[in-house]
Amino acid sequence: MTREHVPVLARELVELLGPRPGEVAIDCTFGAGGHARLVAERLGREGTLVAVDRDPAAADRYEDFAREVPCATRFLGSDYLEAIERLAGEGLRADLVYLDLGVSSMQLDTLERGFSYAYDAPLDMRMDPRQELDARTVVNEWDERRLAQAFRAYGEERYARQIASVVARRRRRAPLETTFELAEAINEAIPAPARFGAGHPARRVFQAIRIAVNGELESLERALPAAWRILVPGGRLGAISFHSLEDRLVKRFLADRARGCVCPPELPICVCGHEPEAELVASGGVTPSRAEVADNPRARAARLRAARRVRAATEADG
Repeated sequence: MTREHVPVLARELVELLGPRPGEVAIDCTFGAGGHARLVAERLGREGTLVAVDRDPAAADRYEDFAREVPCATRFLGSDYLEAIERLAGEGLRADLVYLDLGVSSMQLDTLERGFSYAYDAPLDMRMDPRQELDARTVVNEWDERRLAQAFRAYGEERYARQIASVVARRRRRAPLETTFELAEAINEAIPAPARFGAGHPARRVFQAIRIAVNGELESLERALPAAWRILVPGGRLGAISFHSLEDRLVKRFLADRARGCVCPPELPICVCGHEPEAELVASGGVTPSRAEVADNPRARAARLRAARRVRAATEADG
């Protein structure tokens, strides 16, 4: 079962990054190609778009996309960090790099992928089905303390310890195999009054497990400087995030690049000579309109941040 994919903040991404004819763009999270299609139309016949996605299902969707858009295209089936490093090694330099982070609608709505608590399915949650670590392994083999730490760090779950305790108790009787079994364990652990707050009680834990399985935050933290290094002066970097952990990483990275003087505040004059590398585009980020959220409720938590590179690198960017 899959639903039609609706790209989030697509118009805003194109407006902020401003793709122009003849430019080179890297779409780090191709998915169904919703953002890529709009960008490709702006690049025109002289432009190039490199599509990246580690989900093998995206390769099939890319074939139709490549036949229909005017610009030259290329697909790399790998993690976006690996893809950017490979492209940099080939000497490619880009005018635009952008990421649509998190899990896609197609992955959520494909039952056998096990991403959603809304459907009963095997615990999986791998963005790349070829990798070894999956959600079943995390839920049944990580010790209780490690589970609680993951639920707290990656899901910002208030009841992380209690949920990990119930999961550990249940799996001693029999392994947890499905999304519904996990959701039942979570529901049991959370106090009754808290079950009726904002969102589904399992939402934060499912997010935490998905992030842990796919190494999402570690990959993003390393990919942002790699993406920045591959940009030409005047190039633009954008990222759409769907939870505070991703957004915090993007916000801090771009703010650090836009910062000028880094001298201690007690110095009366600047002695560091540090100049900004970036100009923030739409400081504070862009969120979906009410109309977009009404049409696509999954867009509610999205935030787009972007920056323009104002000078070439003089040393390796960290």
